[in-house]
Amino acid sequence: MPRAVREQQMLDAAVATFGQRGYRAASMDEIAELAGVSKPLVYLYLNSKEELFTACIRREAAALVSAVQGGVTPGVPADRQLWNGLLAFFAHAAENPDGWAVLSNQARTHGEPFAAEVAAMREEIVTLVTLLIAAAAAEAGCTVSPGGSSSGTSEELADREVAGLAHALVGAAESLAGWANVTPGASAKDTAATLMNFAWAGLENLMSGKRWTPSSSSP
Repeated sequence: MPRAVREQQMLDAAVATFGQRGYRAASMDEIAELAGVSKPLVYLYLNSKEELFTACIRREAAALVSAVQGGVTPGVPADRQLWNGLLAFFAHAAENPDGWAVLSNQARTHGEPFAAEVAAMREEIVTLVTLLIAAAAAEAGCTVSPGGSSSGTSEELADREVAGLAHALVGAAESLAGWANVTPGASAKDTAATLMNFAWAGLENLMSGKRWTPSSSSP
């Protein structure tokens, strides 16, 4: 069997084991057994448990980013692009629950360098969402002003606001994906629609100059 194919089999087994058992509880013995190879062969190919886990994170992160990027269809309205990206995100997380568990839970809770790998993946997705929100603003005739500030009284968004909205949207998507994967009947389509209904109405208001302000009775 070609090395690349066998290595993918090992990574498949490792993702399943890490995702279901957790990084600390997972053993190289059970990963080797699930992959149908000897433990020395796993070490020969992937050197250590830490390097194996890092390889799993990188593979799953690349697959998720690729799925989201592939879901965003150029040339369609901005809301449709965001919808397609969210749908691709939730569908990938649902179809790969062990990989999502590795990225969203295991990698983030076991320190460096694992958390840094996930942070890099998240930054790629945030960058894409930032571009989508900026495109939506342009489509709506809303100006995105550089320098991190806006007047707040017209159809204008500060670039700082766009970046913040992108981070908030990605954070909400990550939280919802974890919830959907353990909630019976929560399909990727329904979950994406939930987030679109929550986020898009607010974005539309912002882009048309309708900002929330505290009431006179608020502190």
